[in-house]
Amino acid sequence: MITEIAQIDVKPGSEKDFEAAVAKAKAAFGGSKGFHGFELHKSIEKPQRYRLMVKWATLENHTVDFRGSENFTEWRGLVGQYFASPPEVEHTETVLTT
Repeated sequence: MITEIAQIDVKPGSEKDFEAAVAKAKAAFGGSKGFHGFELHKSIEKPQRYRLMVKWATLENHTVDFRGSENFTEWRGLVGQYFASPPEVEHTETVLTT
């Protein structure tokens, strides 16, 4: 299992609209190959900063299948207008859990 972690800074004052747009985008993710769910976290210290954590079966399910799909276009169409800057994305794999 791969976790995509996207750090997203949104424009000041757009936080609630961004959160609503992400909720609408659930369907875009849900129909994607290898998708296993996501969580959206909001920073307490920096309230315009979010971390979107998406579970994928493989790295390619995100970088090739999702990013090359209409689902990605739908996702960006819903949320992209709120971005203050392009998201920073990295991928991790779990090496220890409790």
